[in-house]
Amino acid sequence: MSDKIIIYQLLPRLFTNTCTTCVANGDIATNGVGKMNEITSARLKEIKALGATHVWYTGVIEHATTVGYTKNGISPCNAHIVKGKAGSPYAIRDYYDIDPNIAVKVDKRIDEWQKLVNRTHRAGLKVIMDFVPNHVAREYHSDVFLPGVDDLGQNDDKGMFFTPNNNFYYITDQQFSPSVDLGTGKDEYIEFPARATGNDCFHASPGINDWYETVKLNYGIDPWNGSRHFDPTPSTWNKMLHILMYWASMGIDGFRCDMAHMVPVEFWHWAISRVKNKYPGIIFIAEIYDTALYHNYVNYGLFDLLYNKVTLYDTLFNILKYKSSTHEITRCWQQLEHMGDHMLNFLENHDELRLPSPQFCGDALAGRPALVVSAMLDRSPFLVYAGQELGERGTDAEGFSGLDGRTTIFDFWSIPSLRKWLTGKSSVKAIELREYYARILKLCNEEKAIAQGGMFDLMYVNPHLTRQFAFMRHYGDEVLLVIANFSGQEANTSVNIPEHAFNHIGLAQGKHACVDLIHGTRKDAIITPASPFAVSIKAHDAVVWKIS
Repeated sequence: MSDKIIIYQLLPRLFTNTCTTCVANGDIATNGVGKMNEITSARLKEIKALGATHVWYTGVIEHATTVGYTKNGISPCNAHIVKGKAGSPYAIRDYYDIDPNIAVKVDKRIDEWQKLVNRTHRAGLKVIMDFVPNHVAREYHSDVFLPGVDDLGQNDDKGMFFTPNNNFYYITDQQFSPSVDLGTGKDEYIEFPARATGNDCFHASPGINDWYETVKLNYGIDPWNGSRHFDPTPSTWNKMLHILMYWASMGIDGFRCDMAHMVPVEFWHWAISRVKNKYPGIIFIAEIYDTALYHNYVNYGLFDLLYNKVTLYDTLFNILKYKSSTHEITRCWQQLEHMGDHMLNFLENHDELRLPSPQFCGDALAGRPALVVSAMLDRSPFLVYAGQELGERGTDAEGFSGLDGRTTIFDFWSIPSLRKWLTGKSSVKAIELREYYARILKLCNEEKAIAQGGMFDLMYVNPHLTRQFAFMRHYGDEVLLVIANFSGQEANTSVNIPEHAFNHIGLAQGKHACVDLIHGTRKDAIITPASPFAVSIKAHDAVVWKIS
């Protein structure tokens, strides 16, 4: 890929909701809800101006919710198996439908989605949507009724715990009895026989911390003995491929695949190859947390990108929390064994803490060095979560999602930083932070050394840098020297550049004109192995010196 992918993740339900009177556990009438139609061309141009190349629309497929639209044939789900009033975007209720809550006209919800896709493309952005292959909502039922498509579980033998052509796993002769209230009387949720829960809970009594609102899908693996039954092709495989083709036909440019490592890699190889054969430009992103599976899910599973969570994200988290030295970043990229181009770097997403939350940095500015490293260390794509660029703190206790330093995905809510931005009331600090993000993200594609070039780590000749991280990016005769300062104090130091770097990059020793691409500072510098590069970097900041 010639351009560096910059993904902007947003939940339509939250993104354009400007309600100022939200209350904990509030319903849709009280707290309001964002709509797809409100993500206008003007808003998309602003996302583009931030430096984004793609938008990941999270939570657009119909999922379990307490809201019903009886006139449209959509009943509310049983509230006892819905997390929050709005429900989890990852408890899919109908793989072929769009969440009615985010539509202005419910009967036109799929049309509104298609128009959003088209608007996004016209703004010069590509579209990524979620594919949730591992589990579905307890009350899954498709009401789109596509010709020739059987519902999940429609033809299952419920008397069998496992058979390759069942879509679910059945806990035979047992009623679903989790450690949560299932109600009484006409409001009681009854499931018999119980089905296995989404986080591989193969018994009838999942706990409150299990994914009790979901049902595990059966891809042909017997969980009792691990045997794999992939020939003939299991029913679930065919049904999930049909779903991927359905959305791809609407012009989707990519799928972010939820908990991809909980689905056999053989399925991914089979399905992704078929989707890409018909839609060659489409990309697949795996949410994956097991580093031992990385190579297999790229080389055989055919994923384009993998979550860089347990490597780079966790490393930067520990550095920002003063638990690790910046030298750990070197070990991090070395651990990936040339997988760098396939990693999706991020500092926030819907699962992780907000950077300025009290549980993390406490201040958005403290995250700036991590932003520069994560976005510029290699050719890897980078993800920004809506509100991150404005310093969203995640300090609301929204309801099901409590005071946890995150933005809820379960509740109807309005995100303070986005609400202020949408209404022109952002603070000076938020506007300056967004401008900083835009400067960094735009450089990622304006500079070929970042988008397409190589990386040379300088930390092995700079043991004195424990709160700074220094590296070079290069492409042709273009050379960048990047130093990020993770310290809360201004850094006045020097960076050694070894002779091997000059030879490897092709940089001539001697006097060079230099410009800091972040701050616009210019200077002439003698650059040789014997002449360390002197730098002054403000607290929680970075410099990107372009060496002519």
